[in-house]
Amino acid sequence: MEIIKEFITNFFVLANAMSLYILVGLLIAGVLKEFLPSDFVSKHLGKSSFGSVIKATILGIPMPVCSCSVVPLAKGLQKEGASKGAVSSFLISTPITGVDSMLATYGFFGMFFTIYRVVTSIVMAIVTGVLQNIFDKKIEVVKPKFVKPTNFSIAKPMVNKESESCCSSGSCCDSKVEKSHIKNIFNYAFNTLFKDIAKSLFIGLVIGALFTTFLPKELLSSLGENHLLTYILVLVVAMPLYVCATSSLPIGASLLMSGLSSGAVFVFLSAGPATNSVTMKVVYDMFGRVGFGIYMISIALFSIAFGFLFDSVFKDIDVLSVVNHDEESGYLTIASTILMLALMVYYYFKKK
Repeated sequence: MEIIKEFITNFFVLANAMSLYILVGLLIAGVLKEFLPSDFVSKHLGKSSFGSVIKATILGIPMPVCSCSVVPLAKGLQKEGASKGAVSSFLISTPITGVDSMLATYGFFGMFFTIYRVVTSIVMAIVTGVLQNIFDKKIEVVKPKFVKPTNFSIAKPMVNKESESCCSSGSCCDSKVEKSHIKNIFNYAFNTLFKDIAKSLFIGLVIGALFTTFLPKELLSSLGENHLLTYILVLVVAMPLYVCATSSLPIGASLLMSGLSSGAVFVFLSAGPATNSVTMKVVYDMFGRVGFGIYMISIALFSIAFGFLFDSVFKDIDVLSVVNHDEESGYLTIASTILMLALMVYYYFKKK
């Protein structure tokens, strides 16, 4: 009975640490989705150049896309003519540094770890993209065919009489547009984005609570003495694991609470979202054997290198802020957790 109570407590400790940040991040993602042009990313990524890689990395950072849905978007970019380097950079930077993931990372690990994660993912994405372009100079860029218009006459747009009379006054039309924006923001944030990650997020919370409750701390502490071996073992587990960047956070927090080093947890959070089994298959199909090798090896080596750097240089920094959340949980945090779990239950039964 005590074990069950401890498991439930650990589950809610992890949920409280991320719920408010998840909800805020989803709303920001909804705002970005509503007000960014649909071709904002694709039109900048066509050339096989260093500039396209930089743009793909930077533009991918705030994009409201989780690691579950970045794959079809990346395939769409490739079809529109984006270079392999640009697509690789986008695949790496976007899921790791999405707004919901960054805010949730801050909730679990604090500001320093969040900034470190963002900066290192940018470096990883840029270098991987540049290497893709260097080793793949013979890139066939598929550009959309230009169809010459046969008639230059501009048809008069059909205007609904009711809307015309309404908009003539100004205020009515502005009110409808504002309501439409708000509806679209909430619809994308919760009915699209959260719906995509709800299942994996719940599984991540359960796995995190199980690890925290049952994983022997002595085992991970002794394993952490050999950093390189630990990093390799974490990579072997993380790479094929299909878990969103946000959903991997409670698992990472539980590993840290159980005695794993901060660098090893960084390896898990860095390699996992960008290299799950589904992504690996798609990357192989899109880039071929050489491109797939560059993608996987770069992520593995950079994850280990940056994990080692964190353990060596920043080992004295206390990054685990999740423990304090249980003690400082206020009404807003509890309400956010209840709302997040209620949405999970809602979408679970809605799919049936």
